[in-house]
Amino acid sequence: MADVIDEIMQTEEQRRAFGQRLKELHNQQRKTQKEVAALIGLQLSQYNKYEAGMHIPAADKLIQLAELFTTTIDYLLLGSSNEQAPISNTRLMNRFKALAQCQPEEQETVIKLIDAVIVKHRVESAIRPVDQKKS
Repeated sequence: MADVIDEIMQTEEQRRAFGQRLKELHNQQRKTQKEVAALIGLQLSQYNKYEAGMHIPAADKLIQLAELFTTTIDYLLLGSSNEQAPISNTRLMNRFKALAQCQPEEQETVIKLIDAVIVKHRVESAIRPVDQKKS
C-alpha cells in the first residue's frame, strides 16, 4: 500500500502541497505539531517530515489524520474532496442501520475497516491511469 501512495505522490510539489495542507489543518484546529504527532502516535520528528513534504504517511496514519482533522483522505493527498452521493445500495444501507445498534467499539472497528477499503480503492484508482500509460 505504501508503494501505491508513493506512486500518487511522486513529485516534490505534490509532497509539499500535502505538507502545506497538514500545516493549515493543524493551525485551523489550534493544535501544535507536537499535539498532532502525539494524537496519532508519532514522534514529532516524523510528523515534521510529513509537514515538510519529505515523507507521506502510511495508510493507517492517513486515516488517523483525516479523522483528527475531520476531513477526507482525498483532501489530504490531492487537495480535493468529493461530495458524497446518497447510498442507493439497499443491502449496504440495511447493514449500516443494523450497525447503528452495535457497541461503539464494534462500530469503530467497522469504520476503520471501511476506511482501509476506501483508501485501497482510491489509491488503486489513482494509479490506474499511470499503469495504462506505461503499457
